[in-house]
Amino acid sequence: MAAMNSFLITVDGSEHEVSTGTVRRLLDASTRFWLDLAGMDKSTAEGLLRDTFGFHPLAVQDAEHFGQRPKIDAYDHFTLMVIYGATGSGRLVEVHCFYTETYLVTVHRDPVPELTALATRLKQRAEPGPDHVMLLYLVVDTLIDGYFPVLADLDDQIDKLEDAILRRPTDQQLGELFDMKRWLIALRKVVTPQRDMFATLASGPGALPGMTPDAERYYRALYDHLIRISDLVDSYRDLISGVLDTHLSTVSNRLNVVVKQLTIIATVFLPLSFLTGFFGQNFAWMVNRITSLPAFLVLGIGLQVAVAAALVVVFRRRGWLSADGTVPPARPADRPHVTRQERWHLAQPLKEPVRP
Repeated sequence: MAAMNSFLITVDGSEHEVSTGTVRRLLDASTRFWLDLAGMDKSTAEGLLRDTFGFHPLAVQDAEHFGQRPKIDAYDHFTLMVIYGATGSGRLVEVHCFYTETYLVTVHRDPVPELTALATRLKQRAEPGPDHVMLLYLVVDTLIDGYFPVLADLDDQIDKLEDAILRRPTDQQLGELFDMKRWLIALRKVVTPQRDMFATLASGPGALPGMTPDAERYYRALYDHLIRISDLVDSYRDLISGVLDTHLSTVSNRLNVVVKQLTIIATVFLPLSFLTGFFGQNFAWMVNRITSLPAFLVLGIGLQVAVAAALVVVFRRRGWLSADGTVPPARPADRPHVTRQERWHLAQPLKEPVRP
């Protein structure tokens, strides 16, 4: 067989070789087992899933191509469940579960360390393993629980990114925001139908062979987890949209500050350019009379310094030189002068009016 990183364990916790002969022997003995196939090629799908297990060609075709939406399809002697989970690296994994009351076959293209860890725990159990409706629950619960640490890491990334944006926005941060938003959209596409699928599974009696009232409580808990995940996805998507608006607003504000500074500089040099142009005119009267050093210091340098200082004072009073654009508080007005007679009248108590 060409499936890599696969395993086969029986109800007693023992592990067996993943081969067609072993599978046929366990099927003939009606032994309950769990077969996990990772990296399965076309020959394995046709030889094992279709010929040995006798699964329907449509179900086998879905397992060959992947890219299916979460669903439950009931066939004659088995039920196909397509479920999505998340690994520790944040990658979405698609798992096809072929479920019967005797065995469970899980097929996935990429390695899923969480399922391998679940198989290790089952092999270390002293008592017999769970029945297959509960085994399917454990598999699905393992895949769904993988969403929570990934979403928690995403929350931390959003907080760090928001702090970095408030300090200094960059184009790289904008690309990270779009990557997060794209990942949340992909996550929502699989979580929402998965939530609806388990809502039907938890409420519809007989939707899954071997379902008992006690097992139905566990599947209802899966539905609650998916509701929480769906709410978190929507919340984080809105949060990322808010952070994106913050990034754009911060960039716009910084641009406005730069434009304001350049405008102030241009405004300061505007009258200076006028003065230098005016005194640079080659009129005989002006050239013959403005020849001394005091005239040069007063008209050539002092006048320009005075104009620049006056403009700076005006800009400061209007609040244009501050980073936030706030206007400095005005000086308190002088206290009005009150004469001695007016103070005496103000100090007298008020008299009640005489009633008629």
